[in-house]
Order: sequence, then structure tokens, then C-alpha cells
Amino acid sequence: MQFFVDTADIAEIRDLAATGMVDGVTTNPSLILKSGRDIIEVTREICALVPGPVSAEVAATDAETMIAEGRALAAIAPNIAIKVPLTWDGLRACRTFADEGRMVNVTLCFSAAQALLAAKAGAAFISPFVGRLDDIGLDGMDLIADIRQIYDNYGFPTKILAASIRGVNHVRDAAKIGADVATVPPSVLRSLAHHPLTDKGLAQFVADWAKTGQKIDASKLGGGA
Repeated sequence: MQFFVDTADIAEIRDLAATGMVDGVTTNPSLILKSGRDIIEVTREICALVPGPVSAEVAATDAETMIAEGRALAAIAPNIAIKVPLTWDGLRACRTFADEGRMVNVTLCFSAAQALLAAKAGAAFISPFVGRLDDIGLDGMDLIADIRQIYDNYGFPTKILAASIRGVNHVRDAAKIGADVATVPPSVLRSLAHHPLTDKGLAQFVADWAKTGQKIDASKLGGGA
């Protein structure tokens, strides 16, 4: 599974990218607002930090303006994935971009039927929002499973990008079902490494090592550093 980080915070992206765990970035109008930055400026910086896909979302709701905005966003860097909503206008824009050889992330997906349309429109990524489905009493992972089955049935190359991820369990379950990507807030990505038994075990090892009074000195090893 690939991990995309869901933020427009440059400091967070830089810190996480240094771990080698970040395969891409997703942004949206809400994240751009939170950053307080100009969309072109901040997106260009993100694209320079992360070689993988960087989703930049159009603001328009009609196809013609979406296409114009998407082309402007795509001009920022070659790793831009143009993000469009799952509406008829968004699907029309998706088809245009796909025919031009551009990556498209179709977002705000809440049904398998919608995901089927996005795949037929040539989307590179489909973004089902699992957390928001959970919020209204449904199981977002059921949607991931349905999309996986449909895409496998017909050999669609569209990647399932699990979005609206709320915690570690969402990431685990999406990976088990076969989502290609999980886009996660920085806090969730960091939390994947945490476990209380890991912390407990490490504390014991550190305490025991201190009692040995030893140091690991590379200069004492044969052959140099």
C-alpha cells in the first residue's frame, strides 16, 4: 500500500518525506485555507518535496471552468494529479484530462456505482471517503471492498485511494481489503509506528543497556567506519 499525506503544511510534508514513507500528497480547498498560502505557491513547493503524485483540486463546479483550472494546476509540475469532484461535470472534466494524458483524482466518492463511472472516465485515482460514511452509520470499508471487486472484475487500472481516514484501524482494514493507497493526516501516519508494547520493550532495553556501562564505538571495529 502507498501512503499519501493529506495536508498542505510544508513543514509536516518535509519532515515525513524524510522518512521515505510518503509516496504522494493530497490537498483540497479546506487544506489550502488552513495553510494560509497561495494555492499555486504552496502546491509548487509540495511538488518539489515529493516526487510522487500531488493532488491539487479545482474550485469550479462546471466542466468548462474545471478544465481550465485543471490545466492551470497541471502546469505547476509534472507530478500533479488534478482533483475533481464526482459529479457529471467532474466526470466530463476527468475524461478530457485523461485523454490529454493527465493524472486525475476523482474525489468525494460515496458509492460503488460512482466509482465505476470514475474508472470509465479514465480516473487514475478514486477517493472513497470511508470516515464520512462511518459518521452516518454505514461501514466505509464495505465501499472499499465493493470497489475492489468491481475494478478487479473488469481490470480497471484506476487506483483505490482510501480517503477520510480517521485512525490506524482504517489504514489496516483498507490494506487488508486491497486499497492501493491510503491518504492520511500527518498525525495518523505517525501513529502507525506506535504501540504500547513497543514503548515498554524499548524502555526495558534502554534501562538494561545503561546497566552494562558499555558504548558502541565504531572506531573500535575493524576496517574503519
